[in-house]
Amino acid sequence: MATTNLQFRIATADDASKVQQIVQSAFQTNDSRPDWTGNVELASKFRIPVEEVQAKIANPDITTFVALDADKDNALVGCIDVSKRGTDYARISMLAVDDSYQRGGVGRQVLAYAEDYCRRTWGTEKFSLNALSTRKALIEWYNRRGYRKTGTSPFPFREALEGISGLPDDLCFIEMEKA
Repeated sequence: MATTNLQFRIATADDASKVQQIVQSAFQTNDSRPDWTGNVELASKFRIPVEEVQAKIANPDITTFVALDADKDNALVGCIDVSKRGTDYARISMLAVDDSYQRGGVGRQVLAYAEDYCRRTWGTEKFSLNALSTRKALIEWYNRRGYRKTGTSPFPFREALEGISGLPDDLCFIEMEKA
């Protein structure tokens, strides 16, 4: 479903459970695009506690935005976190779009809004983010948005994944930057 009438605002504590649902659902969605979801079993086990989302929203060093569909009673359809990391540097995380809005350009709009906010508010010139190495199509999506691979970082939850079949031995996060 494509939408062009998005409104953005900073998330509040009241948004935490909906943000949690969108993030989990976006990671777990069954997507027919090759390598978009990555390992289906891993995606199905992904959980983010609502307390973790609440902590992000309450953290003064993180700004969590929500995207609302103005044509659908301001339904919350996407989210993203940004954090200032230096005088001209920002980190982007937790970009997620409601399943029913995926493939409609909403993710592009949410990312663009967050980047624009960082440029206007903080003077940001460089952005960074990471993506799970098995999500090759997502990494390509970020490449099309101007992000380039700068390295890797360890996947911290490897022990919790025992028994999941098909995980590569070199599972990691791909670190990416955009200038």
